[in-house]
Amino acid sequence: MEQSPGVNAIVKVMKQKNYTVFEDPRGHDLNIVGLRTKDMTPNTFNDWMNLFYRFDGRWNFFAFPCTTDPGTYWLQNPMNVKGTAILKPGQYRKAYSIGMHFDYRALVQSGNLTVYRDANRDNKLDVAGQAEDTGSDFGVNIHRSHPQLAMTSVDKWSAGCQVFQDPDHYAFFLKICDMAAAKFTNSFTYTLLTEEDFG
Repeated sequence: MEQSPGVNAIVKVMKQKNYTVFEDPRGHDLNIVGLRTKDMTPNTFNDWMNLFYRFDGRWNFFAFPCTTDPGTYWLQNPMNVKGTAILKPGQYRKAYSIGMHFDYRALVQSGNLTVYRDANRDNKLDVAGQAEDTGSDFGVNIHRSHPQLAMTSVDKWSAGCQVFQDPDHYAFFLKICDMAAAKFTNSFTYTLLTEEDFG
């Protein structure tokens, strides 16, 4: 999927799945929606991070290249004895808040997430038939890769996190999250869809 399907298609799928779509007309009532594409080539920024909210009666919509998958380094060298985390598609209500990812600000996990545990230490992304694990302390955060450069490969930048390719995109995203936290609360819902959801 070379581009995001757009806000109307995403909202339609979310409503079909009975997921919450945030639509407060005051603005910055954020929908943060990852889209995992069919291309399961590891170590690539081949997914989409979508951000949208209602303002003045219309959607403000942004789509950024990202990865929703771990890089090959962590696939082959799991941080967890159960296997490397691959976030399971779904909607995770109030699962994130603005905090610190190592030494910089990010959306950090603050609620339950469910992940697949890829434990075979190869360089393939395995989700079908993998064990599932649910918890609030996996550290599956939403953050950037390199602080100055748009990276071409994921490598060590993700051990299961949702990671922006371009630091400028990420800075814009975090600025909008700050505005949302000031207007509402420092609590964010994350929804992960797949390309298959769009037919």
